[in-house]
Amino acid sequence: MGVRVAVAGASGYAGGELLRLLAGHPEFELIAATAHSQAGQHVTSAHPQLTGLDLTFSSTDAAALNGADLVFLALPHGQSAAVAAQLPQTVKVVDLGADFRLESAEQWTRYYGGGHAGTWTYGLPELPGARAAIAASSRVANTGCYAATIILALAPLIAAGVADPQDVVVVAASGTSGAGRNAKVHLLGSEIMGDLSPYKVGAHQHVAEIKQATGAASLSMTPILAPMPRGILATVTAKRLNGGDPREALQAAYADEPFIHVLPEGVWPHTAATSGSNSCHLQATVDVDSGRIIVVSALDNLGKGAAGQAAQNANIMFGLPETAGLSVFGVAP
Repeated sequence: MGVRVAVAGASGYAGGELLRLLAGHPEFELIAATAHSQAGQHVTSAHPQLTGLDLTFSSTDAAALNGADLVFLALPHGQSAAVAAQLPQTVKVVDLGADFRLESAEQWTRYYGGGHAGTWTYGLPELPGARAAIAASSRVANTGCYAATIILALAPLIAAGVADPQDVVVVAASGTSGAGRNAKVHLLGSEIMGDLSPYKVGAHQHVAEIKQATGAASLSMTPILAPMPRGILATVTAKRLNGGDPREALQAAYADEPFIHVLPEGVWPHTAATSGSNSCHLQATVDVDSGRIIVVSALDNLGKGAAGQAAQNANIMFGLPETAGLSVFGVAP
């Protein structure tokens, strides 16, 4: 028998992607999936792509999660803490929500509101020292999707002294699945097709998380809603320091990373190439006019930005091969 796994909040997009990955995982045995409003319905009522998976949604409570060695929380922000509090420390937990990502209670209140639930081990394995911390933890906070895209592009440059932490600007476009599955007028096909629209300009909640993980002191972020179901493309620019080579810094940081790919010279990331994978594609250059560093980063917001990242963290927590159940390669067309 493998590691017994349950997913709370499994009816959403990230939850559905988790179920898909777990169903094909060589060591994880999926024993339960919860969904508050769809309890009692078969998983295919929400995820027809999972036909053949014999599982019915149950209510989201501790009783439904009993018997699991590992619980993934794919709940809306602010709802994970109450469920996690009911789980014994012997059960390992990966939270895909934001509840436990931030170290600062002040920053939590500023961007999310309400009381701060605490801080868990931050779940981005490619950061220095992160793997050992994740392996030693029973509670891990998964990254945000925009955060993963931007941190992977920026953190090595600040650490190497190549980019100025005081001067970082990000423009990033995300597919609509990043906004969740609830019916919203601005996400209707008729509203988003043929359109790009900014949102949460100058006040996106992932800014605090990105600064915390990268050491950036000042970061301006403009998120854009793109007419596609999944994927994130981020352009990260920063003032260049000491004539450093940003591409060399990225290559040095990720030379041995299975999921992070610095593309060949002249090849630029695009979202479709990462779709369905747990990979992040990166490219860097220096602007010939301004002299600023430009890094472009792409990943699947439901993969490396959510469910794939969560599975990667869980693999580390249980001492399994980090790539188990995950694909390095995207799906095309």
